[in-house]
Formats: sequence, C-alpha cells, structure tokens
Amino acid sequence: MRANYSTPSPRRWLILLAALLVCGLTARLGFWQLDRGDQKSRLQTQIETRQQLPPLDRSELAPDADTAATQFDRQVQLQGRWVPQGTVFLENRQMHGRPGFFVVTPLLLDHGDAVMVQRGWVPRDGLDRTRLPEIATPDGLQTLRGRMAPPPARLYDFGDAGSGPIRQNLDLAAHAGSLGLRLRPWSVLQTDPVAASESPLQRDWPSPATGVQKHLGYATQWFALSALTAGLYVWFQLVRPRLRRRAEPLV
Repeated sequence: MRANYSTPSPRRWLILLAALLVCGLTARLGFWQLDRGDQKSRLQTQIETRQQLPPLDRSELAPDADTAATQFDRQVQLQGRWVPQGTVFLENRQMHGRPGFFVVTPLLLDHGDAVMVQRGWVPRDGLDRTRLPEIATPDGLQTLRGRMAPPPARLYDFGDAGSGPIRQNLDLAAHAGSLGLRLRPWSVLQTDPVAASESPLQRDWPSPATGVQKHLGYATQWFALSALTAGLYVWFQLVRPRLRRRAEPLV
C-alpha cells in the first residue's frame, strides 16, 4: 500500500520557507557583491585615467584634503629642499612580504609650504629593531617625480603618536607643528629611480588595486550557495519522494 503524499505536512512547508529564505538571501548578497565590483571597476578606470594625465603643475597642487582626494594617483613633479630633521621611519611596513620601514621626509616647496614625501622602503635590522640605515638626504634644490597619495596609512597603535625617528603612525598636523612647517594634507610617493647614494631604499610601490576580482569571487560563491540550496530542496523534497513512491509496491 502506498503512503499518502498528497497533503504537504507543516514540516514540508517549513522546509520550503527556509529554502526560499536562504536562496533569496544568498542571491541578494551575490547581486550586492556584483554591484560592489561594478563600483570598484569604475574606480579602477578612474585611477588608470588619472595616471595617464600630464603631471600636475605646482599651481594645481591641492591646498586641502577635499581637493587632494580628486588628485590622488596623478603624476606630479616637485622642486624643493629636503627637511632632514623631519624624517620619520614608519615601522611595521612591508614590501614584497618583508618587514621594514617607510622613510618619509618633508620637502619644503619654493612657495613656503611643505609636503611629506614617501621616499621608499628600507629593511629592518634583524637583530636591533632600533638600528636605522644611513640614507643620504642631499642639500640644495631637488627635483623629484612621484604620484599624489593620501598620508601614510595608519596602523593600529595604543594612542602614543611618538616623537622620535621611529614611529608607528604619522600625525601630519602634530608633525607640522613640531617642525614649524605648513604641511599639505596629502603625501607624494616618490617614483624616481633609486640613486646609489640612497641605498638601501626601495621604491617598488604596488599599483593601486581596488579588489574588483575579490568581489566577483564573492558573488560567485553566493550564487553557487543559492543554486546549491535550490538543488538540494528539489532533490530531497520533490524528486526523491517521487522516486520513492514509484518504487513502493502496490497492495
């Protein structure tokens, strides 16, 4: 005698509702990731477009943070004099997976303002963390090329900004006050080839990445989970019971 499957039980309705919720939620998350990927794709295009523009003229340099945000990744050529006493070694920075320091020095521009230049990366001494390499900082008028960037990224600290040459983070306003300089609210990643006198500096700055592929990968995972949920429901709640009914003997 065959079992009666004509009337769905409350348990089967509950399973259907749960499957619909999971499918709907995961599909929505997949579309959200696609939207984020599209936003990042447009940002990547914007960055690449800015990089192709001619270098900024001195008169075009952003005077404030809001204007600077529209100039990030633009090429720039600067003339000025180094302020060596303002050099800071930002620790716990990596290049090619190696720990070390970012070397940041103010460049005094000819119209009185200054800008922090991220001159490059140097490796950390494996035996003495406080031992710093000697890096030449030439006197006189310097010309350098680079690209506009935000101030050096902040890492987690315990609220102590520090005052020595080695610091975890750099507070531009506090640093400007201690040096008596008018620092612009942005920085420059120097891109000139490293001179022999600047060894062991390295300037293998990574290209700006927006993570488009990451969002596409997440979207694929969410859509796959949605499809898996739907497939499992169809198999266990529709196909498998039908096959079982067909296999039951008639009495």
